[in-house]
Amino acid sequence: MPNATRAPNTPFFTPANSPGAALFPTSPSTPTLFRPLTIRSLTLKNRIIVAPMCTFSCEPDATSPAAGALTPFHTAHLGHLATKGVGMVMVEATAVLPAGRISPQDSGLWQDAESEQLRGLRGLVEFVHSQGCAVGVQLSHAGRKGSTVAPWLVPREEPNNHGNTQETKQQHGQGQAAQPPRRTRGSLKADAASNGWPDKVAAPTGGESMKWAPGEDAFCTPHELSIPQVQEIVAAFARSARLAVSAGVDVIEVHGAHGYLIHQFLSPVTNRRTDCYGGPFENRIRLLCEVLTAIRGAIPAETPLFLRISATEWLETAPVSAETGSWDVESSVRLAMLLPGLGVDLLDVSSGGNHKDQQIQPHSKYQVSLAGKIRRAVRDAGLELLVGAVGLIREAEAARDIVQGADVASVGEVGEEGEGGMKGTQGPDADVVLIARQFLREPNWVFAAAKKLNVPVSLPLQFGRGLL
Repeated sequence: MPNATRAPNTPFFTPANSPGAALFPTSPSTPTLFRPLTIRSLTLKNRIIVAPMCTFSCEPDATSPAAGALTPFHTAHLGHLATKGVGMVMVEATAVLPAGRISPQDSGLWQDAESEQLRGLRGLVEFVHSQGCAVGVQLSHAGRKGSTVAPWLVPREEPNNHGNTQETKQQHGQGQAAQPPRRTRGSLKADAASNGWPDKVAAPTGGESMKWAPGEDAFCTPHELSIPQVQEIVAAFARSARLAVSAGVDVIEVHGAHGYLIHQFLSPVTNRRTDCYGGPFENRIRLLCEVLTAIRGAIPAETPLFLRISATEWLETAPVSAETGSWDVESSVRLAMLLPGLGVDLLDVSSGGNHKDQQIQPHSKYQVSLAGKIRRAVRDAGLELLVGAVGLIREAEAARDIVQGADVASVGEVGEEGEGGMKGTQGPDADVVLIARQFLREPNWVFAAAKKLNVPVSLPLQFGRGLL
């Protein structure tokens, strides 16, 4: 029996795998969901991405060399999904500075040279690549939502049927592997005894009124960032991106959503500055533009750059919006028009997370529709920007329909929305789907979707017979 082909550039033996790749990718019967997508020099074997999910599973002591480093848990968690056919896994929100973490247990990437952080990330990348799967990392700074404890350390009560879906998202953001939504009682704040940094929590605008929950002791009171501190954060994003690429990461994503620092700068709700980083739209997007420019200059030209935003804060009818205005879909469309010029290849469209009074009515299309609106505006303007949809994508048919007809082979080849009867209609809502919690419930989702959609796909050699 001949030897199996070895996975390239892997320091351990595993046969070369590419599970989840369509056996007939150019066949007219293969839906867009299972067609490859090329972004700069990277080709995804399908349009299915594991969205970033915080797992709060890193060393919490910032003075330890292992602080923020990925562990065998993360390789088992994301590596398992790589064996199950996804096109790319995104590493959870990864802090660019120790004080930029959401919780002490967060992933981080701020240590230079051959650090534990770099070794942990490189080990994950090596395994995921052996499965023919790409790896992205989401770089983040929590801002005023920092120094909070892991969600399972907070006392909780049973759901009270009022705002349950929103509450967990408000506290920690949408893309995470969290406990079922429950009403919180007790503090979320991580004090110094819990490896927190309550005196270093920062925001565009500081003070008691800028706490996540003003008047309560459950969150830290942020201080206002000075311009030199803002510039240090820009440099930190660039450094972390450069480190990620040195570890073999394929895609860098900037986290500009869910009420974390960049989102806080974008929104007039949380940005009350009067300097060059506050006030009109052009000033409020300045930090994001500087971060994107710095990262684009720090990574190879062939490395794709993604951005996640909250397309709306769901505050249009809230009292705070009447006072200050809010970040809404029109703001997001306006921003999207600028992104190709900043070197961004894909806009990952989420929503919410910046204010406790947000009014979300979740349903299967609530964020998909936002993605579709932005994508159509960008395409109508003739711009080259891919769009990703995320949120409550559970069924194979729904994922298929979101991207059906998005058959552009790569960035730079924007053309007609060809297949699936989409020409002459509104076209697809997105170019890729990002799925998070459904993979926790159903790790085998890609293979199940392929079977439901009648798409023959490759299987992992080691246990493919069990999936036939």
